[in-house]
Amino acid sequence: MVRVPPERTDIVQSGLARFQETTSAESFALQNAKLLKVRLSQTAIRAKLGSMVAYTGNVTFEHSGSGVAKFVKKAVTSEGQALMKCFGEGDVFVADSAQDIQLFRLQGERLTVNGRNILAFEDGIEWDIERLRGAGAMMGGGLFNTKLEGSGWVAVVSDGPPVCLQVGAGHPPVYADPQAAVAWSSGVTTSLKTDFKAKNLIGLGSGETFQIAFGGEGWVLVQPSENKVVVPT
Repeated sequence: MVRVPPERTDIVQSGLARFQETTSAESFALQNAKLLKVRLSQTAIRAKLGSMVAYTGNVTFEHSGSGVAKFVKKAVTSEGQALMKCFGEGDVFVADSAQDIQLFRLQGERLTVNGRNILAFEDGIEWDIERLRGAGAMMGGGLFNTKLEGSGWVAVVSDGPPVCLQVGAGHPPVYADPQAAVAWSSGVTTSLKTDFKAKNLIGLGSGETFQIAFGGEGWVLVQPSENKVVVPT
């Protein structure tokens, strides 16, 4: 144990002041860019299994069942996260490998998220797994994504600070690597684009061969990391 000389106590306490717990009237609030604070009271949340780093108060954690249909989809597609349900009275701090956290508040809206990027969402939000149009029978990660719909807070993580690209009239076409696309708004449509030129240049099995093409109207959030997997050809 390191002993701090009495004359250094004020200096140490002053240095810790910037790490003091944040206060917010909202149930979801960023403690910092990589740590989310969730206040539990009247509502429960679902969070990525293992994402809790600390909590205060009387909080219960349970494995979150997904129902038979969703369980089968997760088993077949490898999409979605193992979730836990958190409820009670207190504050829960969640994070995922010190990744950046982005907050969204849905108001009767839909948000589509790459399953591995989901951190937490309020219990009243409905979720399901859907296949990317044009993906056929391919099982590569990112070709199946998680649809969240309803009202409440959603927290997603990105591997580094993301970029938000606008989709629709007046904007150039938008394409993204399936592993880099984090989330997109309800007005956006998706399809799979195969780039045979890239396939010839880079080689079989390269993730660059396949991109998600975004249409419709809205936005897409893209992280500066691909987390590549080999996609069957």
